[in-house]
Amino acid sequence: MGVGAASLTMAGCAGASQRSGKASKDKPNIVFIVVDDMGWADLGCYGSKQIKTPNIDTMAAQGVKFTDAYSGCTVCAPARSVLMTGKHMGHTSVRGNTGGIPIRDEDVTVAEVLKKAGYATGGFGKWGLGDVGTAGVPERQGFDEFYGYYHQVHAHDYYCDYLWRNSVKVPMTGEPGSMERYTHNRIFEQTLNFIRKNKGRPFFCYAPWTPPHGKYQIPADEPAWKMYKDKPWPQNAKVAAAMDTMIDRHVGELLRLLKRLGLDERTIVFFCSDNGAAVRFDGVLDSSGPLKGFKRSMYEGGIRVPLIGRWPGKIKPGTKSSLPCYFADMMPTFAELAGAEKYVPDDIDGLSIVPTLLGNTRKQKVHEALYWEWGRYNWAKQQEVPGGLMQAVRMGNFKAVKQKGDTAWELYDLTKDIGETNNIAAQHPDIVAKIKRRVKANRTPARPQIEPKKPNGKRFM
Repeated sequence: MGVGAASLTMAGCAGASQRSGKASKDKPNIVFIVVDDMGWADLGCYGSKQIKTPNIDTMAAQGVKFTDAYSGCTVCAPARSVLMTGKHMGHTSVRGNTGGIPIRDEDVTVAEVLKKAGYATGGFGKWGLGDVGTAGVPERQGFDEFYGYYHQVHAHDYYCDYLWRNSVKVPMTGEPGSMERYTHNRIFEQTLNFIRKNKGRPFFCYAPWTPPHGKYQIPADEPAWKMYKDKPWPQNAKVAAAMDTMIDRHVGELLRLLKRLGLDERTIVFFCSDNGAAVRFDGVLDSSGPLKGFKRSMYEGGIRVPLIGRWPGKIKPGTKSSLPCYFADMMPTFAELAGAEKYVPDDIDGLSIVPTLLGNTRKQKVHEALYWEWGRYNWAKQQEVPGGLMQAVRMGNFKAVKQKGDTAWELYDLTKDIGETNNIAAQHPDIVAKIKRRVKANRTPARPQIEPKKPNGKRFM
């Protein structure tokens, strides 16, 4: 049985390219692994002393580790919307976190951009941008295939009764608590199958794997669980650590598969988290490390995430980058890698980080500011609640945070105060005023965040 428990981008947009969208072998495969609720300090290569992640640590040693990378938001669905659309939280389509708000037909996604460039596109894990029967389902958003959860609330149980494959229900077999029934294992195997069957053409493999998001569940036979089950820690901390180590093993298996298939040097693999840790487990795992806050916070612990890129022969091993970047940058980055810049909309907020990946840092465009928000929404009136937003802006080394309600902006110097303990807003009113002007000029009100009603009266189909 199982064990329970922003850029207010003032820099330019990606330019059009004259390169062909026709598939060719010189286009790299792109694998983007984004796990759920892993804290910035949950990996050995980011300072964890308790959680064993040897494969991801090796991946970082063989590639580039970003120290100042950020999610698109402090919670799941909006972060994925920023990732898919290349637009920050003041512009992107999905800003609520109920899990079933669909992105729209008119929203252009990363998968659509790469599909036009001749890529096979597959997603495996937690979608969170539209349930079955809506415009937001992944097969209507550029994915040839998607296997996993559509509504993110469905993803919060690793022993659920079914998953989805392109809107077709796939019943789960095996006993709850078993390795067979554990949904992440099914999702992981489908991830590998997609790589195997598309080895002869360029592919984009999007792997939004759910662990270590709660429920904190893991099979008793999972090898990683045996490493932590006798630790004198709270049960959830033991399971969370085991989930992280399980993910690490799966990253290693994926990298070894690429090697066996001869795709190692033709594939760039990214690893990151969708937001900060849901629980810090201070004094045990210390998932946020020196950072203040955690998931649902606009402090660094809520939005700063690990980001690693590996591409043998292209990315210099052992590279460390302090470039501030975030999820909106992935669309133009992938497009440049694929020669698909001409398919990128003109109004995105992201900037390509390819120059940094390939060591051409002098050619790297830098955001003047990065932007995040998250807050309350009046579902009855379908409008934003005045004063309901939490907001954050990073401008150079300065970080501004505003809490909900009639509160003043806080300001921190991250070079001297990564823990955001010393509010220096009073000493720099000019910087605060500049940030406030940019926020006002560079966000639009959220569209109606409507989650379609289900005929069965439940939150997901």
